[in-house]
Amino acid sequence: MRAHVYIDGFNLYYGALKRTPWKWLDLAALCRAMLPNDIVEQIHYFTARVSARPHNPTSAHDQGLYIRALRTIPNLSITYGHFLTHSIPMYLSGVTPPQKVFVDKTEEKGSDVNIASHLLRDAFTKKFEVAVLVTNDSDLAEPVRIVAQELKFPVGILNPHQIHSVQLERLATFIRRIRQGDLIASQFRPTLTDAKGAFTKPSGW
Repeated sequence: MRAHVYIDGFNLYYGALKRTPWKWLDLAALCRAMLPNDIVEQIHYFTARVSARPHNPTSAHDQGLYIRALRTIPNLSITYGHFLTHSIPMYLSGVTPPQKVFVDKTEEKGSDVNIASHLLRDAFTKKFEVAVLVTNDSDLAEPVRIVAQELKFPVGILNPHQIHSVQLERLATFIRRIRQGDLIASQFRPTLTDAKGAFTKPSGW
């Protein structure tokens, strides 16, 4: 069937890629490997631009190279959310008397809303025959329910985490876990070429 794939970039990263050597992931190859009986017409990738931080000063540069690699995939589009940083008060653990400190908390905002919006738009306009979400975010349960139960399109979940979301598992037409072997088999070549020339995956990846 004609498939559209909707990828929650940060859910994929924190569920399957962080602290692994498989971050240079070719999303088209991953989709082909995990959906061998479908024609993947469009891949929608949802993320936010990171900024360099003291503990990871190359993060913005590394992400930029990865986005450049993703743009070599002809049927892939990228939609950006944003990061919101705010200070929140928290108590230090095991300290007497209690001591409160302010901690900078950074949250990625917008991706779940963007995924839901694109998924529902494409379902209502009949852009696909099957929708596949790469996520384990239960916040997407309601749009999955609408597409699967009300609009009658099959919806699959490719889960990058160890344990399936109960809500998504209950509503999805099928659910599969992304395993290490899938990641290893779906890597970009170390050096790629685009209109700007050749570029290489980040050294830490």
